[in-house]
Amino acid sequence: DPDIVTYGIMVDILCKAGRVDESVEIVKEMEFSGCRPTSFIYSVLVHTYGIDNRIEDAVDTFLEMESSGVEADVAVYNALISAFCKVNKFQNAYRVLDEMEGKKVTPNSRTCNIILNSLIGCGETDETLKVFRRMIKICEPDADTYTVMIKMFCDRDELERALKVWKYMKKKRFVPSLHTISALINGLCDKADASRACVLMEEMIENGIRPGRVTFGKLRNLLLKEGREDVLEFLQEKMNLLVKEPLCD
Repeated sequence: DPDIVTYGIMVDILCKAGRVDESVEIVKEMEFSGCRPTSFIYSVLVHTYGIDNRIEDAVDTFLEMESSGVEADVAVYNALISAFCKVNKFQNAYRVLDEMEGKKVTPNSRTCNIILNSLIGCGETDETLKVFRRMIKICEPDADTYTVMIKMFCDRDELERALKVWKYMKKKRFVPSLHTISALINGLCDKADASRACVLMEEMIENGIRPGRVTFGKLRNLLLKEGREDVLEFLQEKMNLLVKEPLCD
């Protein structure tokens, strides 16, 4: 007979294939066979309904889970928050956060990133900052969280704040992404701050991250403009150790 693992795999596969209604039939079959659905199965259903913009179905599934006596974990709450954020119902997402705190379910970095990314996507950068300040008090941000905030500050032309987050990110020993460092270097180049841009470029290369052509080219042009060919040559030599061919002629 199929067990909870079998059913979980089937629900997950069907939902990933966009066949959520068939997944629901699998859940009904579970109930007839006396195999109780888990919070994981409910989280998959809620998440898939959210992707399909079937918000009412997502909420109904969440309520059905609660009525059946299955306690919601952080994965289910994240799925519900994601569903609300996808249709820009942020007040609903905040109410879910409040419910999590009331039920002693601690949000995680995934919770934070879902809301932050959605707010930034809507251009709500001031609200993003408010949520970020709230979230860091209740959960530990991850590398993606800091990356999101750095990019947002760079886009807002608040480079010093972006660099402050960058320093904190380094303190936490998170591995930076190419896009994170590139955004900072590009911002520094736009401010004609070649010295700090070079420091970041050197860090990037020493960490084995290959700079993008546009970013390296922008710094190269700034150094040539300032007559600092020696620094450019130094960075180019480091680049040559990282890649077989230099990115710029």
